[in-house]
Amino acid sequence: MAASAANALAASRVRNPIPERLLDAVDFRRALGRFATGVTIVTTRGPAGRTEGVTVNSFSSVSLDPPLVLWCLQSAAPSAPSFLAADWFAINVLGADQHHLSRHFATPHPDKFAAIATTSGLGDCPLLPSALARFECRAERSIEAGDHTIFLGRVVRLEHREGEPLVFSAGRFCVPSPLT
Repeated sequence: MAASAANALAASRVRNPIPERLLDAVDFRRALGRFATGVTIVTTRGPAGRTEGVTVNSFSSVSLDPPLVLWCLQSAAPSAPSFLAADWFAINVLGADQHHLSRHFATPHPDKFAAIATTSGLGDCPLLPSALARFECRAERSIEAGDHTIFLGRVVRLEHREGEPLVFSAGRFCVPSPLT
């Protein structure tokens, strides 16, 4: 009985495909905005030596053993070729007092690092010294997914400090507050 039920379910999936444009893109984005995320700046040094940095809130842990993380970048982003070619990247988790850095790295500039103090990390990636947490990663692989690329990295070195994280939710910056 279970096998025939499974076959019927599989057959119904074939007969009733989901329409390609079932969701309104604006409504989808608004719904995603209800999920609060941290804010990061991902940095690398491209193969030609150019430093790249981009504000990202699509960052997540993947595995503790081995230590893997992922983040996503719009495939059409100007910095995408550098990140795709890089062997290393760093994820700088921003504190609540660093929202100005988030806006800076989200805005196109000829050289985003011209007025930003950094130190040099693994693979010569620029590191933001005041980040709340920092993950230095060897690039493991990239995966095309819709209009974005998923970057998977193995964490090789990390640092963190105490402080309030910068949070992004419903289109605005905020900070977490404890529940009573």
